[in-house]
Amino acid sequence: MRQFASRREPKPLDSARLEELALAYAARFATSSAKLEAYLKRKLRERGWAGELDPPVQRLVEKFVTAGFVDDAAYARMKTGGLLRRGFGRRRIDQALGAAGISDELRSATIGDGAAHREAALVLARRKAFGPFSRAPLDRPRREKQIAAILRAGHSLDTARRIVEAESEAALEQWAEAGEE
Repeated sequence: MRQFASRREPKPLDSARLEELALAYAARFATSSAKLEAYLKRKLRERGWAGELDPPVQRLVEKFVTAGFVDDAAYARMKTGGLLRRGFGRRRIDQALGAAGISDELRSATIGDGAAHREAALVLARRKAFGPFSRAPLDRPRREKQIAAILRAGHSLDTARRIVEAESEAALEQWAEAGEE
């Protein structure tokens, strides 16, 4: 009978290897300082620490921020833009940035204005065939499901109602361009 080789235990991390892991992570993924710190702490939990002093996680994160490898403001702008293009609203974007460890001040400065969020709501309505973009007639259950989906995407109840109750695609596009709330 054939014996399977057991998996080797990885060696505990030292300062040089920890920095290599941080550099590889920052090079591969757009990240925030909090996400990089969480990654390094997870690697330390998994592999252990071989150094005599405490692991220099915070110092390493600060070094990467100073060097420009990690930029919370750029990450927040990138993440916000991506979520807006996919049709997500203010609340969902705020949650995603909060989960990435972006500060409250930076989140509120990055999330954007109402025009961008109305355009994102329009993108969502088109993509999901909500409101006037729907092929089927809107009965009460379908209307409620569409409103619920728009709310889950992070938009306000007023925006959800505006989309579902819009008379035509043109009226909805006009609303998005006009900047009404």
